[in-house]
Amino acid sequence: MVDSIVVAEGLHKRFGTTEALRSLDLRVTEGTVCGVLGPNGAGKTTAVRVLCTLLVPDQGSASIAGRDVVRDADGVRKLIGLAGQHAAVDEKLTGRENLVMFGRLYHLGERRAQARADELLERFDLTDAAGRLVRGYSGGMRRRLDLIASLITAPPVLFLDEPTTGLDPRSRNEIWSSVRELVAGGTTVVLTTQYLDEADRLADDIAVVDHGRVIASDSPERLKAVIGSRLDVVVSTVDDTPAAAAALARLTGNEPTVDGTTVSAAVHERAVSLLTAVREMDAAGVAAVDVALREPSLDEVFLALTGKPAEEEVAA
Repeated sequence: MVDSIVVAEGLHKRFGTTEALRSLDLRVTEGTVCGVLGPNGAGKTTAVRVLCTLLVPDQGSASIAGRDVVRDADGVRKLIGLAGQHAAVDEKLTGRENLVMFGRLYHLGERRAQARADELLERFDLTDAAGRLVRGYSGGMRRRLDLIASLITAPPVLFLDEPTTGLDPRSRNEIWSSVRELVAGGTTVVLTTQYLDEADRLADDIAVVDHGRVIASDSPERLKAVIGSRLDVVVSTVDDTPAAAAALARLTGNEPTVDGTTVSAAVHERAVSLLTAVREMDAAGVAAVDVALREPSLDEVFLALTGKPAEEEVAA
């Protein structure tokens, strides 16, 4: 069995009358990306703050690489890096000066801090901008600088709290590439995000958090498989929808839905091919404009699990 480098068991945390965490359990395998998703107020950020030693849980336990986040908080801090959704770099300094400053704060020593700064700037393609003041950086460059600042001590575990919020698509892709490079080098990443496509592209496993507990945890593919695929048939006129719906019901064993000229049905236990669907439509005398077998999106999984659309999710 593969060891879990991040472990949370039965975490409880209350703020006044608000119970932010209610027996939250989480395990993250070493060298993977764990995406933590959940609607507003679900407890995602509270859980991350407990794991990063910024909050003490009321009940339960958590550890990083076997070190307890409460009893050995100092030891845990030596093993982790944390980058939030707001860059914590100083815009009055250059990119290199920022990294050297972080290195000195981590007691690396002047020479080692400078060497580590140069190493990270080259690794993440910021060498050309190293001597420029951060105030002139784009949002994506600032976020990347903030990300690599959290790597000054080469921590085995990195927590990213919504690292691409507000960034343009190009900058998001740059951050994604950086995360993939880190994981390829053995870093374990715990990622909270409000973008489901981000979790789908980056995460090896996803933990869906709602009302202070993890309600589902698995790979994106397996979470989607719980919902199953959908068979969509587009007909030429609405007059054809009743016959198409009846044919889909026979074919899939599920009740179809109708939206305009599109008829859809879930495909769970029965194996249905596009060829079989087309033949079924022909046999029913239905003129199908398009027939498609569609995999569920992570948004649909999110809605099915939490009862809330992904659009409602913000930093929590």
